Amino acid sequence: MISFEGRVAIVTGGAAGLGRAHALGLAERGARVLVADMADGSEVLQAFGAMGADGRAIRTDVSDEAAVAEMVATALDTWGQVDILVNNAGLLRDKSFAKMDMADWRKVIDVHLTGSALCTHALWPHFRERSYGRVVFTTSGSGLYGNFGQANYAAAKAGMIGLMNTLHLEGARYGIRVNCLAPTAHTAMTEGLLPEDAAALLTPECITPGLLWLVSEDAPSRLILAAGGGVFARAQLTETLGLNLAGTEITPEAIAENAALLTDPEGAEDLPDAFSQTRRFARQAAEAQALPLDWK
Repeated sequence: MISFEGRVAIVTGGAAGLGRAHALGLAERGARVLVADMADGSEVLQAFGAMGADGRAIRTDVSDEAAVAEMVATALDTWGQVDILVNNAGLLRDKSFAKMDMADWRKVIDVHLTGSALCTHALWPHFRERSYGRVVFTTSGSGLYGNFGQANYAAAKAGMIGLMNTLHLEGARYGIRVNCLAPTAHTAMTEGLLPEDAAALLTPECITPGLLWLVSEDAPSRLILAAGGGVFARAQLTETLGLNLAGTEITPEAIAENAALLTDPEGAEDLPDAFSQTRRFARQAAEAQALPLDWK
């Protein structure tokens, strides 16, 4: 039984949609929850009260560093600790890249990517000091695979994956686990984008069990959990063994002629960090040139 008794969580964008479902899911299992949203969170607080849960709400613009500091201070002043951060706040400014105003580019990046970084950065010293922290970034299939008209949104969501990978490494020794959730759900943000029958299946409440696992005591770390309609899968970035060239063979023509090897999935690896790639390339280069290299 996954329980959050004794834990304190902050859920950004928690007044509606996915954030509301996450906040209620955490509260139902015992967490004290701060709902941070640009909108009024009173409806969520009423739901907390009905279930006897302890929660508060605060209006927060996650792209405003001072507002984020106030959010964190409110949680710490109220409960003395924060254990869980769910970076869920977001908005859309969809338009094809050719027609996109750069103000809309900046706004989406500021809220999704920079906002998530600001919230996490504000809590990072607290997590390190307590040797415990659970952080989730809400990425998207748009960031993983692209989506027409969402260059700004996709870039922000892809950026979260890079942020997760690095914070996983930096937080591991302090008991901090960092993951990404890639949800597909019918919310105000996707209103009108999904067929009615699909929307009925893709409810926010179907996503929340995955979120609860990602912030639990025994959570994984550095995992991208794709979720929708009760379906859960791991999305992952792997690197193929590729093509070894040496000396005068290192030409664009040789790469083009052997391009099939670049996409051959046999032996593909899920690399734990960027330097692992560097070591692997150095080893394979040494093999191609029949040179000794003892670098494990």
